[in-house]
Amino acid sequence: MLDKRAPAREAWPMQDTAMPAPVPLFPAAQDNLRLACERLNIHPDVFEELKAPRETLAATLLIRMDDGSRRALPAWRCRYNDRRGPTKGGIRFHPGVCLDEIQTLAFWMTFKCAVADLPFGGGKGGVCVDTKTLSRTELERVSRAYVEAFAAFIGPDRDILAPDLYTNGIVMAWMADEYASISGRPMPSAFTGKPIAFGGTAGRTDATARGGYYALRHLESAFGLNADNASVIVQGFGNVGYHIAKLLHADGYRIVGVSDSGGAIYDPAGLDPLSVMEHKHLNGGVLGAAGHGQTREMSNPELLEQECDVLVPAALERQITEANCERIAARVVLELANGPVTANAERVLLAAGKNVVPDILANSGGVTVSHLEWVQNRSGFYWDGSRVRDHLKSVIETQTQAIWLVQNQMAVSMREAAYIHGLKRIAESVEARGTEAYFANGGSL
Repeated sequence: MLDKRAPAREAWPMQDTAMPAPVPLFPAAQDNLRLACERLNIHPDVFEELKAPRETLAATLLIRMDDGSRRALPAWRCRYNDRRGPTKGGIRFHPGVCLDEIQTLAFWMTFKCAVADLPFGGGKGGVCVDTKTLSRTELERVSRAYVEAFAAFIGPDRDILAPDLYTNGIVMAWMADEYASISGRPMPSAFTGKPIAFGGTAGRTDATARGGYYALRHLESAFGLNADNASVIVQGFGNVGYHIAKLLHADGYRIVGVSDSGGAIYDPAGLDPLSVMEHKHLNGGVLGAAGHGQTREMSNPELLEQECDVLVPAALERQITEANCERIAARVVLELANGPVTANAERVLLAAGKNVVPDILANSGGVTVSHLEWVQNRSGFYWDGSRVRDHLKSVIETQTQAIWLVQNQMAVSMREAAYIHGLKRIAESVEARGTEAYFANGGSL
């Protein structure tokens, strides 16, 4: 007999059945690697090792929903390269997550850790799920199920997880708790971005935004920016977008536009990030928040094209593409999202005299402070927020200056310079283990 009951949740059909397949991200990432290898005349062994991930694991999470039904969710974890240390990378919950995205993000993370000179390789994980359809108890089940599925793949000396898109401190706490239950002892250093009461570190919440803030402030004179009269648009008013807006606003920058998944607001007279966030908490989104002048509502794509000096994409990848790059008015694009500007779009922006601060530098503040959390968990000694911020500022300014020098010395884009800067460090660790030339010459001791 057929069950004629309506499905328990109409929001749960497979979410990609009516969507065109996205253009793969990974080939463009490999192009960045190939170009950096050519610029440095790196030994072919290095490219051969870095052109593909070390290992990737796929799983299906079977989740019991609050209504008693079960749902199967695709999940992945990729350890891209561990030559410089255990892999490190976030875990994202999003309906658009796929294998190509996870591998590409793990690749970017490998270079991000090298750019920041951290003793980590790159990793990434994700679950294909829309968290907006989940209750809090369902979200907890997904978080714990992920750790159960990948417990043998992760660990404080193998692969360290952190929050990413639609995951946060409490998700990390659930995951760390589940991992402790499986392993039979607390191991907080297997996860970063945790609540402070669970072994987290002061300064982690705003670390990604603060790193981008330090990089931009360091480059102000090079970009011809003046905080007293420069305007900023932030696409993606979540944790990262809110904190970068708050930091820049406090320094005198005029925040003229912000957006979230529901839409965007733009006001040339300026917006107060604190007021906008209060409005978002009360109303569920930024739409309807008032600025200092005539505030207009618009779509996310429209916001990207409005007049401003600095555009901060802090949401998803592939937001500035060939379709809209010629209409981008900003003089500086600060990539706080991963991969928000496509390669072809960046070429158009650079030809127009604009500057792009690449993601593997601009948003490396998060992993830099995550490294401090990992160190503190292992030592049992914790630092206050001022020490964490001082360390972050020093790291970001040092690496920003080094990349700026490479850019000028080699006459390349800032992104190419960042990849070259990171590749030098990765190549050293690969070559230290011996290359074809070493073995061909007898490998004398």
